Amino acid sequence: MQLVFGILVGLFVLMFLVTAHELGHFFAAKKNGVKVDEFGIGFPPRAIAFIKKGYKWQKLPKTNWSKSQDTLVISFNWIPIGGFCAIHGESDSDTRPGTFGASSFWTKTKILFGGVAANWLIAFLVFTTLAWTGMPVFLRQQFFIPNDAKFTYGDIRVATVLEDSPASRAGFQPNDQIIAINGQNVHFTDQITAFGKTHAGETVTYTILRNQENLALTAQLNPADSPYALGIHMTSSQTSFRTTWSAPLVGLATTAQLTGETFKGVGRLVWNLSSGLISQFNFSDTTRAAGRAEIKAAGDSVTGPIGIIGVIFPAFTASGLTNLAFLTALISISLACMNVLPIPALDGGRWLLIALFRLKNQKLTQEIEAKIVARAWYFLFFLVILITILDITRLFS
Repeated sequence: MQLVFGILVGLFVLMFLVTAHELGHFFAAKKNGVKVDEFGIGFPPRAIAFIKKGYKWQKLPKTNWSKSQDTLVISFNWIPIGGFCAIHGESDSDTRPGTFGASSFWTKTKILFGGVAANWLIAFLVFTTLAWTGMPVFLRQQFFIPNDAKFTYGDIRVATVLEDSPASRAGFQPNDQIIAINGQNVHFTDQITAFGKTHAGETVTYTILRNQENLALTAQLNPADSPYALGIHMTSSQTSFRTTWSAPLVGLATTAQLTGETFKGVGRLVWNLSSGLISQFNFSDTTRAAGRAEIKAAGDSVTGPIGIIGVIFPAFTASGLTNLAFLTALISISLACMNVLPIPALDGGRWLLIALFRLKNQKLTQEIEAKIVARAWYFLFFLVILITILDITRLFS
């Protein structure tokens, strides 16, 4: 039941975020005098449609669905994974009044990036709310205003102790809570890992909490060339902080930070995939093996709709509303970043295509635009199928 609930929540959130993206296009078009033929919630086939007559909305008869309408059509469709905004005359070469094609380059820019702006706005609003109610700490250099942030630190506990390790000889036990190292408080697992690397071979005192009692355990860490320094596996609960007046600043900065991290991730993905594929033509077995590892890393770093809805959302839904809100904002940022990529089927790619033809002072005909965009869609469709196969493979493994 929890899995089903998580999947339903995932479908709702994805539909909300994609619909919000399309609303960004819609409002940008309407504000700039460009006609919108239809705004759809969900993807076809159509379930029901409404049209505005005067000041009233009325149901559009099914017999008129295939006919063009003079006013906006609002439709609800059967496939619940998004939405669409059909703008009048979407080809750049259209010259009819009130069409996308007849609008200025600046107007086209606002319309094309209206959806991206909507997704970034949602992320900003969610992170601002979380900054008031409890923002999870997920980046080591995460932004906050020191004199307006009140932290609630999570517990760092020992999950397992490796046999014949410095930790086992020092007396560490599973479920011990690590509080400090050499008298300095620690709040993150990577602090403990980093300390072990920089103090390899040294004698270190760990303060731990066991059965409500503080204990000091002294460990002689392994040398730097050993596989591990201390010899424990750790778990940690979530660390968070709350703010007051600085919440909007935290929301804005967090959105910017995660946008940067998302683009870095895309860069790593492209680099690993390109480098891995090129290395397969090398004569060296070692180079080809390293390339296959890069290709695997690229595949492991992407998740498609099945992985998001079937795995990630059920896990985040079970872990509480705060984590679910954070995931919603993160996916909203991902949608924004994806749509600014220079792929002609996406908003950023279409803008770049229009801009390039303007710079060359050439006319972007409907035929040329349709061919370029169609090929880009084929490429994206292939990627979606490939990522879906990877998701299914990971689910069953």
